[in-house]
Amino acid sequence: MLGLHEAAERFAAVGSEPRLAVVKALVRAGHEGLSVGEIQERLDIPASTLAHHLRSLEAAGLVEQERQGRTIVNRVVFEGIEALSAYLLRECCVEARPKRQASVSRIAGRRSR
Repeated sequence: MLGLHEAAERFAAVGSEPRLAVVKALVRAGHEGLSVGEIQERLDIPASTLAHHLRSLEAAGLVEQERQGRTIVNRVVFEGIEALSAYLLRECCVEARPKRQASVSRIAGRRSR
């Protein structure tokens, strides 16, 4: 289970538009991943800048890299993304007032009929 410190590090790693765009591109690519060149083409990010972003994402446990010959393939670590989402969602409604929960349940029940 992800703790506060680790969650903060992961959120910081995806806390810029370019890094979030890299993660999104890798999520869309699926388990096959993308080479550095493919990411550059899709996102128009210079090689040195992309390398910096990938190192940050890898250090946070959100991206993994694998060398295949002369190519480096990057893949999103889906378990890392899921853990980050679960960190927020496990707090869902823990402080909700019972009256509010009951009225939400009644409204939800009416809609499903």
